[in-house]
Amino acid sequence: MKRTGFISIIGRPNVGKSTLLNAILGEKVAIVSSKPQTTRNRIKGIHTVGDDQYVFLDTPGVHSPRTKLGSYMMKSVRSSVGASDAIILIAEAGHSPGEIEKGLIDKIKKEAIPCVLVLNKIDLTNRERLAQTITEYSALYDFDAYVPVSAAKGKNVDIVLEECSKFLYESDWMFPDDIVTDQTERQIASEIIREKLLRFLSDEIPHGTAVVIEEFKEEEGKINIRGEIFCEKASHKGIILGKGGAMIKKIGTLAREDMETFFGTRVYLDLWVKVKEKWRDNSFNLGDFGYDPKKTDM
Repeated sequence: MKRTGFISIIGRPNVGKSTLLNAILGEKVAIVSSKPQTTRNRIKGIHTVGDDQYVFLDTPGVHSPRTKLGSYMMKSVRSSVGASDAIILIAEAGHSPGEIEKGLIDKIKKEAIPCVLVLNKIDLTNRERLAQTITEYSALYDFDAYVPVSAAKGKNVDIVLEECSKFLYESDWMFPDDIVTDQTERQIASEIIREKLLRFLSDEIPHGTAVVIEEFKEEEGKINIRGEIFCEKASHKGIILGKGGAMIKKIGTLAREDMETFFGTRVYLDLWVKVKEKWRDNSFNLGDFGYDPKKTDM
């Protein structure tokens, strides 16, 4: 009998949600960065094994929004929690629960949703501090399971999956068994480019960028992609381009290499940089860039 279930991965920014999802799937479907608020949209990761299909929802990191984009991201988290069969709350091993974690636990209590506490980055702490973290979290809520992991190294990720299997229910699958995400090819290409912006640009600049794929055309033996990078200030455009175009060339080269690995074919990537002032607070621009404030079902 086939089984399935929707499981949301929630937590504060930069705690390893996307890294955990990629480790579970064995394939990179969510971009990762050392910078917070990397994930903007809710991303579905589909893991099918045997008769079981897990649908994981990678959500934006929980924070206090300062823009309409931030508010959109937090709405996406709230809708994910309410629509899930189970939750993975991911926090850092060796750290005490903060106000963000306490707020999420209150939400989980209110919704009465099964929850696995995943304590990530165990390679950066010791047993004593890990034990103290578990004690502090268990005093707040009786989680269905406590799983210490190192998502970056793949340690104990199989145990997370084993615990999540308890929450699956008998049902036909929602997705074919040969896909790992419901993102379109244009969305994947856009996110790969944005990951490189996060990697190479400092401070606020990458958080003020959006990427739109204006052309995605498959031809014999290659894919032609034209992407437009929008930033909020003319000075930011100059930084993204770099001296003599060096920065945009580096971003484009590494993005193209990742795309060729993912799509399994040659890619020709053409990138343009444009200025769209204060787009993160403009509902019209948010919708054009794939962040429709009225929708959170991606």
